[in-house]
Amino acid sequence: IPTVSSSEFEKTEKIMIKSDQHSSDISPNDAKFETDICEQIVNLQIKPKPLISDPVLRIESLKKQNVETDSHGVLRSPIICVLGHVDTGKTKVLDKLRNTHVQDGEAGGITQQIGVTNVPFYAIKESTKNIPNMSDFDFKITGLSIIDTPGHFSFRNLRSLGSSLCDMAILIVDIMHAIEPQTEESIKLLLNKKTPFVVALNKIDLIVGWKSIPGKGIEETLELQSVRTKQHFDDLFRKTFTKFAELGLNLALYFQKKSHKLYIPAVPTSALTGDGIGDLIGFICRYSQDYLTKRLAVSKNLEATVMEVKVIPGLGPTIDVILVNGCLNKGARIIVPGIDGPIVSQIRALLTPQPLKEMRVKGIYIHHESMSVSQGVKIAGPNLDAAIAGFPLFVAQYD
Repeated sequence: IPTVSSSEFEKTEKIMIKSDQHSSDISPNDAKFETDICEQIVNLQIKPKPLISDPVLRIESLKKQNVETDSHGVLRSPIICVLGHVDTGKTKVLDKLRNTHVQDGEAGGITQQIGVTNVPFYAIKESTKNIPNMSDFDFKITGLSIIDTPGHFSFRNLRSLGSSLCDMAILIVDIMHAIEPQTEESIKLLLNKKTPFVVALNKIDLIVGWKSIPGKGIEETLELQSVRTKQHFDDLFRKTFTKFAELGLNLALYFQKKSHKLYIPAVPTSALTGDGIGDLIGFICRYSQDYLTKRLAVSKNLEATVMEVKVIPGLGPTIDVILVNGCLNKGARIIVPGIDGPIVSQIRALLTPQPLKEMRVKGIYIHHESMSVSQGVKIAGPNLDAAIAGFPLFVAQYD
């Protein structure tokens, strides 16, 4: 069937309507009008678009068409990766945001897998309601997808995978210890991948005389501390600043509003009291909308990466996938790299955890017919137990 443009279709439609309007006046023996109609249609020179035989070129052509239809009005949820040294409080910071206790289920309190938390819009609004300049902020993002990665030395490959997937990162630094070995490794990963990041100076509740002030932003909370407490904070910050400077990086408190091209923004936080958590979320939202709009434009191109492979009782072989762009539908045929070659499977179930719960936490899943953009999703299907984490997922196309 020939492919026609909208203007060509309109011309053809007008000719056919004209033919229909005059049909009663045409004599059975006089086909001149119909001949004129045919000539006019032929003169439109409607030609079918040539089929691109090379599959690689055909995929690139489809991607180019999809990019032209990208939406820059509504942004997808940014994928945020949480990195840092072991025991700096990465998971506890997320627990504070979710009001859950994921870390209690970890072996020795150490994160052993990459967990994905889908943070809905209402949770963002609630977290940032008391933060200066955020009450009337025009949110264009619909949520946050946060990846919690291991900080232990033995999990360096998982940290590398997490940093490869994210649009932005939170680097958790224990303000009492400054930069530690895995902190430095995480910084190098982020710099190599040119991933923007914000530093969360965690455990400020351990500062001498620290007093938590609920309902206040971190800048105001710092101002209301005693002279002794502020002096201790300044000493610790200078120590951390010096360590970053030794790596060739400048650090500045985020509310000082220094150039993001010259300074790495830092937000003081406490996973124990919740101080600074709203500031951290608010900064991520504002930065995403100010600097990442092109990257966060919703695209039809499928971008999905396998993060973990599990066999779950009642579901069978499953893969945890971070869906960056595009759409996945129940029943679709998917292709993932496997130990013995490509695996062709069919999506039997598309599952997500309850809002503000992690995919790795056992519980009741929500079943979906379709999933799209910036979601952590669990896929159940045959033969997926041999899939390899860290590689992209594809949907089989029949056209």
